[in-house]
Amino acid sequence: MRKSRVLQVGAWYHVTAQTHRKELTLNPSRAKVLFLGVVSRAKKRFSFSIDNFSVMGSHVHFIVKPADNANLSRIMQWILSVFAMDYNRSHGVIGHFWAGRFFSRILGNLSDYLRTFEYIDENPVKAGLIDFRWNWRYGGLYHRRRGRGDIVGPLPFWLAVLLPAHSTRHIGKIEARR
Repeated sequence: MRKSRVLQVGAWYHVTAQTHRKELTLNPSRAKVLFLGVVSRAKKRFSFSIDNFSVMGSHVHFIVKPADNANLSRIMQWILSVFAMDYNRSHGVIGHFWAGRFFSRILGNLSDYLRTFEYIDENPVKAGLIDFRWNWRYGGLYHRRRGRGDIVGPLPFWLAVLLPAHSTRHIGKIEARR
């Protein structure tokens, strides 16, 4: 019997989904673009927000907050299954895409939230894929800084103060440091 998922109204979650056998099936940029397109469609279908994300070669990370009337499991089930069907159809393959259930945990306090936020930003840097986290085309920082609001929206002011790299007010300063 599998362990029940912990769900809490109003909570922020760190969500991760792993590809089948940790294969790098998300590595081609067109797979990442397809995945982000499905996430964008989900945002129109379900009521939830994404504060940060990163699509890597073998896994994805999100900081997600379902609306009070929304269910995290339904949202993620739709995203992962629709993407798997679209991917398989476009590549002429059948079978599993994801390794199984997605992982989620509640971000219980501000410190945990900020640590997870930074971890997601740094994931492609630590993997050696880019030099600067704002250059990852498949992450929340890149999308937010370019005004792509279909997946991530602007941060509340108080959070932008704590995460200046994500604040459009600080982009010029960050760019000048490069």
